[in-house]
Amino acid sequence: MFDVGGFEILALIVLAIVVFGPERLPEFARKAAQLLHYVRGLASQAQEQLGEELGPEFKNMDFRDLNPKQFVKKHLLDEVEPIVADVKNELNSGKDAIKNATSGIDKDFDLKNVSDGGPTPVAANGALVPAGMRCAPWDPEAT
Repeated sequence: MFDVGGFEILALIVLAIVVFGPERLPEFARKAAQLLHYVRGLASQAQEQLGEELGPEFKNMDFRDLNPKQFVKKHLLDEVEPIVADVKNELNSGKDAIKNATSGIDKDFDLKNVSDGGPTPVAANGALVPAGMRCAPWDPEAT
């Protein structure tokens, strides 16, 4: 419900110590715990009362399903998740195929010896590198 991390909790504790002081802080913490317990009790009583008034048809109803986000996730996205998983699997298999197809490129060509317009580069197997695969000349003073 709340997105509060460890740093935020630590900051709240330090702020509480500064505002209330270390002498009164245990008293306020006790009161806050009692208030939280009371509010949770009210919420559970309200759920029980609503369940009783709705009748036995809604006895096992989960009130979290009434949240619109949960409703959409449960009823609409359950049908989409298998499709998304299939698409992810196909993309991963395509990525693996591309990796396998391109894995031999660095073995075929010695790209460390590619010059910037000097002599014609030679592949590791001794063949000349085609002109379309040569690196363009690089001018360090160009902007």
